[in-house]
Amino acid sequence: MPESKELIVSSGAQLLQPTTRRRFLSVLGMGGAIVFLPSVFTACNDDDTGTGPNANTTYTLDLSNDTGILNYAYALEQLEAAYYTAALGSAGFAALSANEQEVLGDLQKHEVIHREFFKTVLGGSAIPAINFNTTTVGTLTATRAVLLSTSQLLEDTGVSAYNGAGKYLTSAANLLVAGKIVSVEARHAAAIRDIRDGTNGRLFAGDDVVNAAGLDVKAEPSTVIASVNSLNVVVGTVTIGTQPDASKKTADATAPTPT
Repeated sequence: MPESKELIVSSGAQLLQPTTRRRFLSVLGMGGAIVFLPSVFTACNDDDTGTGPNANTTYTLDLSNDTGILNYAYALEQLEAAYYTAALGSAGFAALSANEQEVLGDLQKHEVIHREFFKTVLGGSAIPAINFNTTTVGTLTATRAVLLSTSQLLEDTGVSAYNGAGKYLTSAANLLVAGKIVSVEARHAAAIRDIRDGTNGRLFAGDDVVNAAGLDVKAEPSTVIASVNSLNVVVGTVTIGTQPDASKKTADATAPTPT
């Protein structure tokens, strides 16, 4: 009997089981579908906002291999998932229209899936769960304007991070998955820019992120991590212990800075 090309995940705990991790990778390799039931997100909303105990921790990344690059992506997805999960209960979210709330709700679900994907793939090699500063997150979601501008910053930064890190991946399978995820992050960025810009359309693919050649910006891990640390959202510090291959490094464009 041929192996099923669909995997249904009903809880976060299921993702931690070795058999699930193997099926996860197998289904992805066949181009199949991973289906997350609503119970996965209910658990995340209740127990896993990413704004836990304020332990001052240093999260050190070894970017010399694929595992380190995936951990780098995992750290960024933890941030986005925690931010949007907190945002759903914020005053800024309450000020959004029903359609805008639906968009933010979808973004939260996507980021949780991305986070859990990397956690599952990395297994015992994953960095610890990152703690986030609840006071800072509260400030960044306090009003509609701040919530949307911060969302744009996070999405634009995420896209530039994947664009900059992809060249360091040596596995074609890892690069394929990263390419699929960055395309989703780019859709997020466009959606947030569209909401912020209303009917003008100037921000949708603004020249701050798309250059004259029609190419999106990229940023090296050191640039992205410095930007994340400067937001004061992480309780502790994210650092690079081992830099990626210097021969592959390229110049950064100006970092995304939403107005």
